[in-house]
Amino acid sequence: MRHVAKLMVASAFTALLATTAQTTVALAQTPKDTVVMAKQIDDIISLDPAEAFEFSGVEVVTNLYDKLMGVDLAKNNELVPELAQSWSVTPDNLTYTFKLRPGVKFHSGNPLTAADVVYSFQRAVTLNKSPGFILAQFGFTKDNVTEKVKATDDSTLVITVSKPFAPTFFLNCLTSGVASIVDSKLVKANEKDGDWGNGWLKQNSAGSGAYKVRAYRPNEQYALDANESWYKGAPKNKRIIVRHVAEPASQRLLLEKGDIDIARNLSKDQLTAVKANKDIELVQGDKGYILYLGLNTKNPNFAKPEVREALKYLVDYASIERNIVEGTYKAHQSFLPKGFLGAIDDKPYTFNPAKAKELLAKAGLPNGFSVTMDVRSVSPITDIAQAIQSTWGQAGIKLELIPGDGKQTLTKYRARTHDIYIGQWGPDYLDPHTNAETFAINENNNEDAKSKTLAWRNAWDIPEMTKTTQANVLEQDAAKRAAVYGDLQREHQKVSPFVIMFQQVEVSAERKNVKNWVIGPSSDTNFYAPIAKN
Repeated sequence: MRHVAKLMVASAFTALLATTAQTTVALAQTPKDTVVMAKQIDDIISLDPAEAFEFSGVEVVTNLYDKLMGVDLAKNNELVPELAQSWSVTPDNLTYTFKLRPGVKFHSGNPLTAADVVYSFQRAVTLNKSPGFILAQFGFTKDNVTEKVKATDDSTLVITVSKPFAPTFFLNCLTSGVASIVDSKLVKANEKDGDWGNGWLKQNSAGSGAYKVRAYRPNEQYALDANESWYKGAPKNKRIIVRHVAEPASQRLLLEKGDIDIARNLSKDQLTAVKANKDIELVQGDKGYILYLGLNTKNPNFAKPEVREALKYLVDYASIERNIVEGTYKAHQSFLPKGFLGAIDDKPYTFNPAKAKELLAKAGLPNGFSVTMDVRSVSPITDIAQAIQSTWGQAGIKLELIPGDGKQTLTKYRARTHDIYIGQWGPDYLDPHTNAETFAINENNNEDAKSKTLAWRNAWDIPEMTKTTQANVLEQDAAKRAAVYGDLQREHQKVSPFVIMFQQVEVSAERKNVKNWVIGPSSDTNFYAPIAKN
């Protein structure tokens, strides 16, 4: 277990947070009003809602900030008003009017106004960090956003979009982390050199949500204090502490000793072991997370469609599922997760080295080639990468694995300097366009592109697929829209530089005195506030 430095927090739980590399003595039970989780959080790049775009960062953001719209997990992910008390849309589907919920205050005590919403949108669009495209796709730019998003009074907001998008699509996008509403007065007070407070918000918070940041130490842990004045009611617990514990075995040990309340990343073997412990229960939820390989077509070999398809025949999907990820991932080979409108269950690829060799020979590479893969050093990613390394070798492909933490591998991937990236993609909102947009749209393949989707990250230039995908989001008929997504995915499976392999089933192990931890389908539907302890 790695050393975790002490957080500068209240002495009542200082002892809880302090661990050593070789802990042998169990800590006292965690405080009744504090929930402690172990999780792999080395992927956090920022806590700024305009920048956070990785699983762990988005999960923190959704518990710090409120948005205009939210989803009700208990009602099949139904769209519900959050900071918006009500909304209406014109018959042409171009103009939306929102009435804000009265009496909402930020953590600072500042009242929420429509001007804060305008500032939040302007800030996200102007900064144009990784998640910025979610708002930019509605025609917002740094030059026009204050004309398109207007406060007509303190409690009324009018938003005009560029095209008649399906209203459910637009409203679902307002549930994403980048649409979080920040305290404009507090953020402006912490701006430096025109950075819109980005430097400060990387490790602090300025929201109105269920929690506020008490302390954050990258790659170690974060501590959140409950917002007792939250408009939905005070959270069931006073504090949330999430510790970075990379190894599943260490998470299990901490859970069994009572040093943590919830373990979030147990492996197949660890889950099997804790099932026999009467003091531990398992909580399961289907996630929309897709585990895939991204092949950078800047590499001349990956520019060849035969090579891309050959690699899809060189993954032993069944063996990996059975021996490495059983119970935590299911085989899945298309970009829409099961449960989304338009999802398909087609699995055209099985492990077939002979077919792969045939395709490689057709591409002029009968003896294979050498290539690198950037691998986040956590389970089960490392294990899956090693399994792929072995099977690819059967076709003469020499795969070098380059280990790194989540931030390192993501930074390289976003800069398009990788050969192969292995990782996950999760939905930013609960509409199929969230995945279609990133896997099947690349508006501009140049280095200075404004929209940097996964297709862009892998330098995959697809003007016709882009047009089809963009047009489908305007379709009002759900059945027609679903049919187009089905056709898109089947084409994508055949020609894309993505080797899509699995969909995650998230399983957490928790102490029996922990109640109401619900795993949502996305990172921003993992809510801490309902969690209670007996």
